[in-house]
Amino acid sequence: MKILITGTAGFIGFHLANYLVQRGDEVVGLDSINDYYDVNLKYSRLESAGINKKNIEYNKLVPSSRHANYSFIRLQLEDKGNLEKLFATQQFDKVCNLAAQAGVRYSLTNPDAYLNSNIVGFLNILECCRHNQIKHLAYASSSSVYGLNGKSPFSTSDNVDHPISLYAASKKSNELMAHTYSHLFKIPTTGLRFFTVYGPWGRPDMALFLFTKAILGNKPIQVFNNGNMVRDFTYIADIIEGVVRVIDNPPAGNPSWDADHPDPSTSTAPYKVYNIGNNNPVRLMDFIEAIEEALGKKAEKQLLPMQPGDVAATCADVDDLVRDLHYRPDTKVNEGIKNFIAWYRTYYKL
Repeated sequence: MKILITGTAGFIGFHLANYLVQRGDEVVGLDSINDYYDVNLKYSRLESAGINKKNIEYNKLVPSSRHANYSFIRLQLEDKGNLEKLFATQQFDKVCNLAAQAGVRYSLTNPDAYLNSNIVGFLNILECCRHNQIKHLAYASSSSVYGLNGKSPFSTSDNVDHPISLYAASKKSNELMAHTYSHLFKIPTTGLRFFTVYGPWGRPDMALFLFTKAILGNKPIQVFNNGNMVRDFTYIADIIEGVVRVIDNPPAGNPSWDADHPDPSTSTAPYKVYNIGNNNPVRLMDFIEAIEEALGKKAEKQLLPMQPGDVAATCADVDDLVRDLHYRPDTKVNEGIKNFIAWYRTYYKL
């Protein structure tokens, strides 16, 4: 297959591109390389895939020096004209849209970034898929869409009409927009609700990265909600396995869908939403203990109240992922943390 992956300078997109390239697919990676976090880490990810920083120019397709079946283009999803040209010239079979403005807390102070990238950019992706006979669009949603839901574990059949951050609202909007295009234009679309992804090459704004950096730097870690948080931490390799299975299995319309009792995760249209999570939530304090054990060093904890936009607990119901795609994420947190810290020490030469 020839696959466009957006967000390939980012955490999940980088790993997905590597996986698909190694299995033999032809991959075009796209990223705006914005400065939401350290761009040096983004360039390092690209460099490890054979995309040299000095060769990167805006709207220029750069071949990888390591993989004949991989190339990269720096482009913003909001740049509709150049995005249309890319689709028209490359003739992709499938698209996986992972590019987005990430972060719950950042959305409190920089709301415009979410509208531009996550709404306008996603509309441009949908339009390009519509006009270029794309066989399947998979796209990143988020566990944040569950918002005020109190029921656990979170099921894709639950109502998600009460987001508590603009980031979550933008991801829910993506799901609604995708359904519209699946219904009107029969484009198969699958939304991927990721649950707290972590692992090597991870994002510097995420807890594992922040905690590791602070502990090694002899600085206190900020523990929100006084540590009374539970997260369904999901290791990056498990996420990638789930995403690949989704890409390989476009949804068909559900003939048993009932308009009188609508299931939000499916439709008569070729539309589906999956949770990709570990289905094994971990207390934040236990997560911190696992980091301390892997580092051989105790953390100084600064206990703080809940941050606006955060939720106290997440847990993924993955029954439909198991039923449809025969896959259940299963990497233990202790193992995943050890792998991350081994990468962190190597990358930062510690």
